[in-house]
Amino acid sequence: MEKPVTRDPGFYVMVAIGLAVMFAAPLMLDLFTIMQITQYVVLSVFALSLGYIWGFGGILSFGQAAFFGLGAYTFAVASINMGSTTIPMVLAFIIPTIFGVLLGYFMFYGRLSDVYLGVVTLVVALIFWKLINHTAGPEYSIGSARLGGFNGIPSIPTLHIPGDPTAWLDPGQMFQVFMGFLIVIYIALRFLIASDFGRVSIGIRENETRASLLGYDVRKQKVVVFAIGGGIAGIAGAMWATYQAFIDPNSVSMEMSAKALVWVMAGGVGTLVGPIIGCILLQWLTLQLGTVDVVNSIAVLGAIMMILVLALPRGIVPTVRSLMLGGYFLWKRNHGTTIPGKAVKE
Repeated sequence: MEKPVTRDPGFYVMVAIGLAVMFAAPLMLDLFTIMQITQYVVLSVFALSLGYIWGFGGILSFGQAAFFGLGAYTFAVASINMGSTTIPMVLAFIIPTIFGVLLGYFMFYGRLSDVYLGVVTLVVALIFWKLINHTAGPEYSIGSARLGGFNGIPSIPTLHIPGDPTAWLDPGQMFQVFMGFLIVIYIALRFLIASDFGRVSIGIRENETRASLLGYDVRKQKVVVFAIGGGIAGIAGAMWATYQAFIDPNSVSMEMSAKALVWVMAGGVGTLVGPIIGCILLQWLTLQLGTVDVVNSIAVLGAIMMILVLALPRGIVPTVRSLMLGGYFLWKRNHGTTIPGKAVKE
């Protein structure tokens, strides 16, 4: 039986690393670096949303950016109209979650196969992108918030301390809050995956027919998993909107969905740390290649991703974990003390 989360040393190591970065980074790094790392944190939350539903629910969404963009626009419209960011942040989770329940109901209770499910999520993201692009006129507004079409929504309020709309967070404080979101979401997902609900989800991922024959409601389980992933993506979208103080249709573009897929594949499907590492590594690499003028950065990045996927088909984290476990057992075997009849290992 898999050990509980509270008995897993890796869980405490990851949380400790997150807390150390959360409190130490604003004291040690300059403003530009803090803002850059904040971007990595926000996108890591987005990557986690897909990493959870794909790796632990067996649901491959080609349009995860639809929930990301829905959360971003929900936050933007609500915060501009309310003059506050606390309730809009909550709405940015609730509305994408509800949308995930509705979309998931029609997909899973409609018994769509994995291929058609991916196509439906892709089409939904494209519809969102097309719809938002055609809201450029002054008549397309919700209260005081003009949707702006392809020009986007500017002047989105900066995150503030709950209860005090005048206490805006500076970049260092915003980084700490977003890092706190990432840590809390990681912890919540770890406990959710280790729960009975999470074990059933993994069982459905492994063999849906067998889980159904055992009496589990496969469709209901998938709807809940899909909705949770949508809500997490919505939170990431809200963080993205307030971080940039601007949002446009690119937040629901195919590029955003494709990036999430690549981050999860590169980091490792079936892990929570993998999507975070994949996101940070590839985003950092993208930034570094963008400063080089002598080569086509997109072509180089694409080649690196192809090599990475071919060389490490399981992803970075599962491959490193296998190598470490293999080295550990080899060391134990080589350092065992043999006595007549059996081997005593140190």
